[in-house]
Amino acid sequence: MDNGRSVCSALGAFMYIIGLATDYDGTLAHDGAVDGPTIAALEKLAASGRKLILVTGRELPDLAKAFPRLDLFDRVVAENGGLLYAPAARKETPLAPAPSADFVDILRRRGVKPLSVGRVIVATWQPNEIAVLETVRELGLELQIVFNKGAVMVLPAGVDEATGLAAALDDIGLSAHNVASIGDAENDHAFLQASGFAVAVANALPAVKAEADLVTRNGHGAGVVELIDAILAHDAGAFASFP
Repeated sequence: MDNGRSVCSALGAFMYIIGLATDYDGTLAHDGAVDGPTIAALEKLAASGRKLILVTGRELPDLAKAFPRLDLFDRVVAENGGLLYAPAARKETPLAPAPSADFVDILRRRGVKPLSVGRVIVATWQPNEIAVLETVRELGLELQIVFNKGAVMVLPAGVDEATGLAAALDDIGLSAHNVASIGDAENDHAFLQASGFAVAVANALPAVKAEADLVTRNGHGAGVVELIDAILAHDAGAFASFP
């Protein structure tokens, strides 16, 4: 963001970027997995005293199975902003009400498959959004549908990755102005724009790249490594170090 860039030269070597918030699929992970160099870079950033926040649309059990190193993060925002998890304490905090049982039952009766029900989120895949929308209207529920590269996520109105990130930052006492965020897809817009510095990996959707303060040269985890190396070397000046 322009405001973030304007302070880079003035702050110089001071630790202005105190936290990194990263998306999982398509950003930290490639084909669902995180490689060794990316994990090593996360470890280096944590060792510098900075905070790490993972922000994802995945449900926590699925995420933990795919990526057993959640201990690297100070907080995990799962279910697209619906659930906050503190790995060190193994504490889960739902950030919105649980899905309506009637809503889930009707979707199942209508043959919506696959259908996943989390602590807050209800998720499926396109083209099931038509049946989902009809059910929302039929029951008069205040729900929103969020798309993410073919995934269809249903959440209470006003819940997104930005509200989840805000809850995580409040929990650890960190200002969004001191956070760099990195992502790749539609559902990442909210938390990227709620951060002091918005970054898109090279493989991000064009709309995400267009709104980012910078785009990494590399995609997926290599792009995250690129950003971490620049933050460790230049702090907020990292944004001036990219061409």
